[in-house]
Amino acid sequence: MNILVLGSGGREHAFTYKLLESKRINKLFVAPGNAGTDEIAINVAINPTDFNAVKKVVLEQNISMVVVGPEAPLVEGVHDFFLADNELKSIPVIGPKKDGALLEGSKDFSKQFMEKHNIPTAKYQSFTSETLDEGYTFLETLNPPFVLKADGLAAGKGVLILDDLAEAKAELKEMLTNQKFGAASATVVIEEFLNGIELSVFVLTDGKSYKVLPSAKDYKRIGEGDTGLNTGGMGAISPVPFANEDFLSKVEERIIKPTVNGLQKDGIDYRGFIFIGLMNVAGDPFVIEYNVRMGDPETEVVLPRIESDLLELFEGVATQTLKEKSFKVTDKTATTVMLVSGGYPEGYEKGKEISGLEKVEGSLVFHAGTKKEGDKVVTSGGRVIAVTSFGDTIEEALKISYKNIDKLSFDKINYRKDIGFDLVK
Repeated sequence: MNILVLGSGGREHAFTYKLLESKRINKLFVAPGNAGTDEIAINVAINPTDFNAVKKVVLEQNISMVVVGPEAPLVEGVHDFFLADNELKSIPVIGPKKDGALLEGSKDFSKQFMEKHNIPTAKYQSFTSETLDEGYTFLETLNPPFVLKADGLAAGKGVLILDDLAEAKAELKEMLTNQKFGAASATVVIEEFLNGIELSVFVLTDGKSYKVLPSAKDYKRIGEGDTGLNTGGMGAISPVPFANEDFLSKVEERIIKPTVNGLQKDGIDYRGFIFIGLMNVAGDPFVIEYNVRMGDPETEVVLPRIESDLLELFEGVATQTLKEKSFKVTDKTATTVMLVSGGYPEGYEKGKEISGLEKVEGSLVFHAGTKKEGDKVVTSGGRVIAVTSFGDTIEEALKISYKNIDKLSFDKINYRKDIGFDLVK
C-alpha cells in the first residue's frame, strides 16, 4: 500500500515512524513533511489545505489511504472533498468530515454538543459583538479567573485566562469588536474556570466502536514551573500517573461513550481521532475541549507506546471493523521534551543549523520545525525537535531524554528542564 500523511510537524513525523513498522506499506509520502520525515519517507512540497494539489499526488502516486495530521484540512473539509470526487471517493481518509470537525472548529458547537449529550463540562455562555453587554453581565456572575475562548480555530492562541474582571471585559471587547483573533473570535465562549489538573485522553473511532489510546499530559507554558506564555507544547508524559483505572473508567462512562453515541445520534459519521482535553477536578473528569486530531507533542509519547500495527487500526477505522482489531500498549513510560527556537513563542529566527543528531542513542528524535538545506538540517519553526524516551518511571525516561538533549545544539536553543515536575513525587 502507498500511504499519504498530511502535515509537517512532530505529530506527523511520529505517524510516519509508527506506520513504517507495518510490513504492508510500500511507499509512504508526507505533505509537506520536514527534515525528519525526509529521512524515512518521501516528502511532497504541497500545502495540506490545497485539496486539488492533494488530489494530484493521490492519483499520481496510487495512494490507498490518506492520514490527516493537523486540524485545518479537516475543518476545511478534506474528507468531504474526497467523498464528492468520483476519482477519490473510494480512498479512505483518516479524520472526520466537516460536520464532525466542528467539535474543534467551533467551541460553541462543541459546548452545545456536550450540553445536549450530558457530558460534564464547565458552565458557559456564547456571545457576539451584538450581545457584548450581556457578555459583561455574565462575567459579573462568575468568580475569577475568567476564561474567554475564541469560537473558531486560532492556532492554539484563542484562549485567555484572566484574573481581573475589568481586564476580562476589555479583552472580551477586543475579541468581539476589534477581532483580536480575526474571524475566529466573531463569537466568544465565556466559561467558568475549572480548578484541577489537566490531562488528555485520545480515542480512535470508526463511528461505531472505539479504542482508548494511552493518556498523556503536556506542558504548554514556555517557562519552568508552568510560567510565562502559552506555547504549542514544551513536552509530554504518558501515561499520566493519577489517571488510574478508576479515573479512566469514569472518563469512559461519562465522556467517551456519550461522545461516540452522541455523534451517532446526531447523524455524524465520525472516523478518526477524538482528542479529549480533560480537567481532573477532585477525581472527577470534565471536558475542557475536543480536538479532532492527535495532539502535538502528545502524539510523540502516545504512538510509540502502542505495540499494535497502526495501519491495521486505520483500516479498521476505514471499514468500521475497528472492534475486531487487536490493540496492545506497553507498560513503559514515555516522555518527550521539545527543543524550541530562542524567542519562541514570540519572534524567533529560522535557518539555524542543528548539530548532534547522529549522536543520539536510546531516544526517538521527532522533527517538528526542521528542513534540509543541502546536507544540513536547519530550524524552520518555533518548536524544532521532540526527544522521546522510554523508562520504567518518568524520572528514568526523562534522564535519557535530557542526556541526549545535551548532544544536540543550534543557535539560541531553548527547552524546559522540568517536564513532568508536577507528576514526580
